[in-house]
Amino acid sequence: MPTQEQVIETLDNIPVPGVMRSLVKMNLVRDIKIANHRVDVILASAALAEEAQKWVKDKVHEALQKSKGVKETNVSFVDGKPKDLNEISHIIAVMSGKGGVGKSLVSGLVAIALKRLGFEVGILDADITGPSIPKMFGITDRPGGSDSGILPVSSRSGVEVMSINLLLPNEDDAVIWRGPLIGKAITQFWEDVLWGKLDYLIVDLPPGTADAPLTVMQTLPITGIIIVFTPQDLTTMVVRKAVKMTQKMGKPILGVVENMSYLYVPEIDKRIELFGRSRGEEMAHAANAPLIGQLPIDPELAKLCDEGNIERYDSDIMARLGESIRQATKDKHD
Repeated sequence: MPTQEQVIETLDNIPVPGVMRSLVKMNLVRDIKIANHRVDVILASAALAEEAQKWVKDKVHEALQKSKGVKETNVSFVDGKPKDLNEISHIIAVMSGKGGVGKSLVSGLVAIALKRLGFEVGILDADITGPSIPKMFGITDRPGGSDSGILPVSSRSGVEVMSINLLLPNEDDAVIWRGPLIGKAITQFWEDVLWGKLDYLIVDLPPGTADAPLTVMQTLPITGIIIVFTPQDLTTMVVRKAVKMTQKMGKPILGVVENMSYLYVPEIDKRIELFGRSRGEEMAHAANAPLIGQLPIDPELAKLCDEGNIERYDSDIMARLGESIRQATKDKHD
């Protein structure tokens, strides 16, 4: 007879249709009973259409029948809501008071860096009117699901993504909504999407300090904030508003990231500060948080984002960024 651990290991090899993650990682396994050469498995039906449930049931039967000592198997489903099934260890919001500073870029790089460290990672694109995450990751598939929930779309490396752009008929369709509708969409991405078990959920916020960031901070159990800025005087002044908002909301700032910090010219081995001197230390002091990254203007990175291949980007900065976030969230958890 198999043990409970062996059954779980078997179920961890069965993927959920529409995503790249298993029944265990999507947290759909509700109960396992083993007795008299019989194995009963109870799964949650959240976000699984009837066809998907049948496919999963057949795969579980097939896999368990191969286990030594098993003569009979039974697979059943119980109702479940994504918000009751999701287990997310850390939720990190990426924000800035100003648009065009690279929040989505930083969100994507942070998610990839953490994924490379072996963590289970998702991205909730809360920029409803200006979503860019799917384009950078080259994702065009529509989310699956059922009346009981929505399944996120997996990137090539296994980062789960949910964005309004994945639900639109055309990626360049405009979302012309007022604040309450935007807030409702963000809440649905949090409550109605089956994220499963994640170590990190990265939330890409729109610019400013209005409805959308407020909805995220009031609705989601945020672990911490990453503030993104560029070296210009105007940007740092506006970003300070975002810093003050997070402080008033009582949300910890895990670190600050300076984007477009410099341009490296290899032919002369020189860094050129196109937008003025770095304000990294200044912003870190204002946020009372560490400077966890200074991203250069990198034509190769821009090219990869335009091609939908951001996951191919490789740089020493990525390793430092991932390790900084890992350490910062470890410190907060401890």
